[in-house]
Amino acid sequence: MNAILYMASTGRPWRQLPKEFPAYSAVQGYFYAWSRSGVFASINHALVMEAREKAGREASPTAGVIDSQSVKTTGNGGPRGFDAGKKIKGRKRHIVTDAQGDLVGLVVHEADIQDRDGAPRVLASSRSLYPWLRHIFADGGYAGDKLRAALKGKGSWTLEIIKPPNSDRQR
Repeated sequence: MNAILYMASTGRPWRQLPKEFPAYSAVQGYFYAWSRSGVFASINHALVMEAREKAGREASPTAGVIDSQSVKTTGNGGPRGFDAGKKIKGRKRHIVTDAQGDLVGLVVHEADIQDRDGAPRVLASSRSLYPWLRHIFADGGYAGDKLRAALKGKGSWTLEIIKPPNSDRQR
């Protein structure tokens, strides 16, 4: 686990894992096995609930914030697309956080998927772990009837679009 945390914090390639850790192939094997089996999701879920209770909140959040970030990637491994708005060829990390900023939903997909089209997947990923999550704050990229229609029949979601103050829009 320490080797995996080291790799996550440094962003180095697997082959550059320092010698004081086990062989990179063993660490990589555990990482992929635990990712696929949901070990990391279970750990995150337990930590989010504990942090919320420690802060005097209910364990399961009722409100969250959704957003995405496009990142450049190489052609190897995983989904890849072109985000025309940001001029980035790569992937998009689509996340939902609770009011404290704790991660409650995550989906990685091609960068060419618009925010409002990727939102139903990331919201569905958090629904079973956080059943009380109902209210979502979002930016203008999620506005419109298309997302609201896609969310119908997938639970009772309320979507609140937050607009920046006038001073931010003039930049």
